[in-house]
Amino acid sequence: MAERCCWETFKAETTTATQQLKKLLREGNARRVIVTQHDRVIAEFPMTAGVIGVAIVPVVAAVGAIVALLKDCAIHVERREPNLPTAAPAAGPSEAVQP
Repeated sequence: MAERCCWETFKAETTTATQQLKKLLREGNARRVIVTQHDRVIAEFPMTAGVIGVAIVPVVAAVGAIVALLKDCAIHVERREPNLPTAAPAAGPSEAVQP
């Protein structure tokens, strides 16, 4: 089954950024974390599929340090979500069973 890529972006404020980043990384479908300042990439952290727990601590600490040092940063998290199969259309009025 193919995966779909989507991005979640939020303004980096030290306390909210680290909490939100931890939440997104614990979900397990984050593939990449990018920190930008004024459309310039400051740091990029690739994530391995299924990384949780102790492995996310260095990423969260690094992002927190970058956000503390710089102003007007944004954090972009690339996520992969499985494509759900489309449902078959429901029976139309012409296909309804007649009593």
